[in-house]
Amino acid sequence: MARKTLQEKFDARKDAEIVILEKPMSGMPAGSKLLISTPAEIDAWVRAVPVGETRSVAQLREELAKKHGADGTCALTTGIFLGVVAERALEQLAAGASDIAPFWRVVEPQSPLAKKLPNGPEFIQSRRSAES
Repeated sequence: MARKTLQEKFDARKDAEIVILEKPMSGMPAGSKLLISTPAEIDAWVRAVPVGETRSVAQLREELAKKHGADGTCALTTGIFLGVVAERALEQLAAGASDIAPFWRVVEPQSPLAKKLPNGPEFIQSRRSAES
């Protein structure tokens, strides 16, 4: 079976979902409402961060949870989807697009995600410096 393209991964999850935790997880007690967002929603949130400003992944998770009336947002899927958004943006940039999700405003240069990206922490730092 062929690997999914970044666009297919981006499009795979259409709707955000709220799950009720059956047992404690990630510091949240059983019965809590946990949001599973989507790559498209994370992309839109990243695009809303103003030029020259940064936001944390914690802020992303908190704001999305609030938006959906959840107690928290899943850290694992948020990280995965933010990675999809970032890699898709880099792929679009390489293809000549200019209107890409400015993931460098959310992904910290020293984060594990930054180290996994093809352009790495240096790209994120250079984009941040160019915007400041």
